[in-house]
Amino acid sequence: MEMDSRPNGNSTTTSTTAPSTAPPSRLTQLTESLKLEHQFLRVPFEHYKKTIRANLRSVEKEVSSVISAVNDSADSDISKDDAVQRLTSLVSRLQGLKRKMEEERRTENLQAERCRARIDHLESPDAENLTGWANMRLKRILVDYMLRMSYYDTGLKLAESSNMLDLVDIDVFLEAKKVIDALQNMEIAPALAWCAENKSRLKKLKSKFEFQLRLQEYIELVRAENHMGAIAYARKYLAPWAATHTKEMQQVFATVAFKGIPECSVYKAFFEPKQWDYLVEQFKQELCRYCYEDDCTKEDPLSQESFRKLAIPLPYSKQHHSKIVCYITKELMDTENPPQVLPNGYVYSTKALEEMAKRNDGKITCPRTSFVCNYSELVKAYIS
Repeated sequence: MEMDSRPNGNSTTTSTTAPSTAPPSRLTQLTESLKLEHQFLRVPFEHYKKTIRANLRSVEKEVSSVISAVNDSADSDISKDDAVQRLTSLVSRLQGLKRKMEEERRTENLQAERCRARIDHLESPDAENLTGWANMRLKRILVDYMLRMSYYDTGLKLAESSNMLDLVDIDVFLEAKKVIDALQNMEIAPALAWCAENKSRLKKLKSKFEFQLRLQEYIELVRAENHMGAIAYARKYLAPWAATHTKEMQQVFATVAFKGIPECSVYKAFFEPKQWDYLVEQFKQELCRYCYEDDCTKEDPLSQESFRKLAIPLPYSKQHHSKIVCYITKELMDTENPPQVLPNGYVYSTKALEEMAKRNDGKITCPRTSFVCNYSELVKAYIS
């Protein structure tokens, strides 16, 4: 029903057919939900950038090596046959580099297509397909949960059956599975390689994961009674951590003085099989962690450790500015739709209160306290 106001103040009632569109509140909720999709785009994009950087470093290293070999050949006094042999070797090397670059380009293209698919997916929802898009989003969240909880086969089957392999990070978790399987088999090398690939991010997160891996390698040398090897290993790999992990290192270094596994519970704990389970869990946490800005202000809730712990299982979408949402319409209150204060102190949006006043002869009823007042008694609030 629509009320058609006339100049003399009277109104007539006309019947109209409402368009088949989603309610404004649902579209607003969709807009707000899209703001939580930061990780959905960030993960493949960061993976794409990482691949490009790695490929570029590899090509630059190989080309530099070839140029150096050419210069050495030009400056040296060698026979014609030796020169031909060297040049033939360099040509073969460049051909191998070309094949490698073509393979790397295909990998980069696949990752770029994945980024494009996710952007298209975020741009696709509208009033007609809102329900289907929300169902797909739910399935994406389920697949992500399954992968985080190591239900790889189940997550992969759901992704395949829902035709959304480009919308989930299957490859990232399958790569992580190789590290997890190795740790469960008491092999540390793949985990150390992962730490090397993600060194800058782990440093920013102030991670102890690599240190724990090094400690475990040291313990395994002690377990094998290779005491001299353990001492040499500690000097090479554990010494750099001395300033920040003094207590742990003092305890673990004492194990070399015992013959076999110590009976003292403090030192015996280092040799327990559950240490490997601990490393697996720590790797999972490091894989799924995200960092906070180091320079966030004290007013920022994420500057408090208790809030950070609460935020860990939530989708990452840090907002630097607070937003006020109307209790009635669930829409954002801003300069176009400013908040208004009722005499009882409750605040709602101008849009919601105007609609309520039109339906109730200028009367406003607070939906939370049932307090009744006139629209003229409202006071506009200013957002600063």
